[in-house]
Parts: sequence; structure tokens; C-alpha cells
Amino acid sequence: MDEELENLRKKKLQEMQGQATIQDQMEEQEDQQKQLEEQKKAILRAILSNEARERLGRIKIARPEMAESIENQLIMLAQSGKLKNKINDEELRMLLSKVLPKKRDIKIKRR
Repeated sequence: MDEELENLRKKKLQEMQGQATIQDQMEEQEDQQKQLEEQKKAILRAILSNEARERLGRIKIARPEMAESIENQLIMLAQSGKLKNKINDEELRMLLSKVLPKKRDIKIKRR
């Protein structure tokens, strides 16, 4: 009886320790994610004008995946040294027109 109780206690202790390590790992991943987001924001602040940053924020609301892709491309350009000065709103719009798919005109013909 004592052995069974002791075994149950050990199993319970191991389970609790396992859960604690999983929680610690998840918290660590969240911290790393937050840190990466902060670095990303800092880089974007450095390479985009205020108007361009506002436009990118509005795009992020409408199309989060597209905005994420554009942000990553801008950061890669900045890190590779291809950007000489800040990107203004006009330049960002030109970049977006190249990236965003063209709208198709849909015409309905009635007979």
C-alpha cells in the first residue's frame, strides 16, 4: 500500500514537473516572439516615413499576410544595404502596385 502511494506521488510529481517545463518553454517562445516583433518595428521605423508606416498599418489591418510579406521584404532590403534613405508614402505605393495582384474587371453580358 505504501509502495503504491509512493509510486503515485512520484508519477504525479513527474507530471507536474513536465507541465512546468512545457509552460516555461512556451513563455520563452512568447518572449522571443515579442522581442522579434520589437526589433522588426524598430527597423521599420528607421526605414519608413510616418506616412508610409501608416499606410502599411492600414494594409496590415486589411491583408495581414500581404503586410507581413512586404515588411519582411523591406527589412531584407534594409539589411542588405540596398535602401539608401527612408521610403516615403509614394515609393511604398509604387512597391505595393508591383506586389499586389491586379484587379480584374468583371463584365456581365445579358442576352
